[in-house]
Amino acid sequence: MPNTFIMITIISGTNRPGSKTRQIAAHYQGILNEKGIAHQLLSLEMLDAVIRNDTVRELEDVFLKPADKFIFIIPEYNGSFPGVLKLLFDITDIKSAWHYKKALLTGIADGRAGNLRGLDHLTNVLNYLKVNVYFNKLPISRINQETDEQGNWLNTVTPVVIADQVEGFLDF
Repeated sequence: MPNTFIMITIISGTNRPGSKTRQIAAHYQGILNEKGIAHQLLSLEMLDAVIRNDTVRELEDVFLKPADKFIFIIPEYNGSFPGVLKLLFDITDIKSAWHYKKALLTGIADGRAGNLRGLDHLTNVLNYLKVNVYFNKLPISRINQETDEQGNWLNTVTPVVIADQVEGFLDF
């Protein structure tokens, strides 16, 4: 009988406090809560403290190694993804943390492209780390018009698209 239990780690891909990235990650967390899927949220806001306190192995043991799948929420930083996310890959044990796992990618930007270039860059990095990336990558454009300051949706279509994306990813 196949193992139906999976663990998903949602990664809020910036270290900026109070970011829209964290709000969107919380939305994905809500969907997984509703479905009863085991998950946890890793906000890269904590990464500086992890490095300073030399607790990278603990971070791996809690958030990365137990995960079968990852959901990356990545803001656009200078046409790509944040350097702090690349740092996460660079300081962790590649084989035990990343190899042969699966990932869903969502990009956010205040511009028109929803971080398409960053989604492509991250796909290439993840493929190098032997992570299988789900085909339905979602670019969310004009994020400040999509949600209010509290993270409530102003556009009713995007949450439906996200729910469909997550549903497909669970079958992936």
